[in-house]
Amino acid sequence: MLRWLAKRQRLPDFLGLGTQKGGTSTLQALLKTHPDVFFPSCKEVHYFSLHAEKPPQWYADHYANAGRRQRCGDITPYYLFHPEAPQRIRTLLPRVRMVVLLRDPVERCLSQVFHARRLGFEPLEPEEAIDAENQRLSDGSAFSRQKHSYQARSRYLEQLDRYERLFHHEQLLVLRSEDLFEQPDAVWSKLLRFLKLSNQPLPQPLPIANRGKGEAIGVSAKLRARLRSELAATASGVRERYGFGWDWA
Repeated sequence: MLRWLAKRQRLPDFLGLGTQKGGTSTLQALLKTHPDVFFPSCKEVHYFSLHAEKPPQWYADHYANAGRRQRCGDITPYYLFHPEAPQRIRTLLPRVRMVVLLRDPVERCLSQVFHARRLGFEPLEPEEAIDAENQRLSDGSAFSRQKHSYQARSRYLEQLDRYERLFHHEQLLVLRSEDLFEQPDAVWSKLLRFLKLSNQPLPQPLPIANRGKGEAIGVSAKLRARLRSELAATASGVRERYGFGWDWA
């Protein structure tokens, strides 16, 4: 590892950790407009989650075409949830800066269910899928951990705890996903400062990417109320720790 690092290969200066269905595609599309930012051709490299067995050179190859003054990024929302990702990141990129987008945990959960159904990962109806989650995850399936972790991925505090134990708080920027769309100018300014990028005007129109199809609107009030009850501790904990929240909690 030390011999490899001595070659000064390019690796990410910043990571987008997640959360899934929290606006990470829009985040990447937005940052991609900045001339001093470089992303690989694929959106999700998954080095610290699905490809950790590969050598660092494999990761560096994704950034071989980056300009000398560009800051390299990797936005892979599975990093936030994957239990081994934080330590892997700490080992290879101890000084990296990390951006986290937290969406209303109930709406994020439902959006993931419908996302999985659209892509053929979820054959069950939404309520059945949520009912099946605990059993699927307890079975230890890597596929279910990635594809069927609906409420689990919406329990943000447990995921962020793993990062906050390993990294200085100044390396983490935790944002409310909704603000990216409702207050993009303020979020853009925060991102530029945090990532140490030169000032650039906010792109107009905002490059919104990977938007869902609004299926969650049809979810029953009973299911939404159930999820709000089961995820209430997360919502209140986020408000206490990060100073923002959602109007139902």
